[in-house]
Amino acid sequence: MVPLMSLVLPIILSAVFVFVASAIMHMVLPYHRSDYRKVPGQDDVQEALRKFNIPPGDYILPCPDSAQGMKDPAFKERHAKGPVLMMTVFPPGQMGMGKQLAQWFFYCVLISVFAAYVAGRAVPAGAGYLTVHRFAGVTAFAAYALGQWQDSIWYRRSWATTMKYTFDSLIFAGLTGGTFGWLWPK
Repeated sequence: MVPLMSLVLPIILSAVFVFVASAIMHMVLPYHRSDYRKVPGQDDVQEALRKFNIPPGDYILPCPDSAQGMKDPAFKERHAKGPVLMMTVFPPGQMGMGKQLAQWFFYCVLISVFAAYVAGRAVPAGAGYLTVHRFAGVTAFAAYALGQWQDSIWYRRSWATTMKYTFDSLIFAGLTGGTFGWLWPK
């Protein structure tokens, strides 16, 4: 076993590498620009919704009052008539991303901690690069990618978007596994 405290450097450095790679993927490379589409008549839709002063949160439309409410003919009619949607409402105002970027970095560190824990329990000190890479990388891939798939299964998120994030996760896993392989205690 390799103690978790002896893996602090690869934990932090792999999180930094993933954070930077993520920024490049979303700000420089063009393949995520099609993740979201513009709502037709967005100004009119936004104006119509504004009068409801919807608080920030997650919503479904139409939304039954209970599981039994899904059997109500009126609910079925609203669902059939549409639109049917799930949405997240953000607070209005500035679009600053500082809080989200800090949370993303903390999340990257947390995934690297799990990768360190699994690899540290499975791989001894002095193990070869590829052995370490395999355990840390697979753990990181599972953490970054697999939770994304349920959004396509349950919330009907585009599978194309989910596969783009899965590809990103493969890169993140490679960076995490590579960092651990490189800095693994001898």
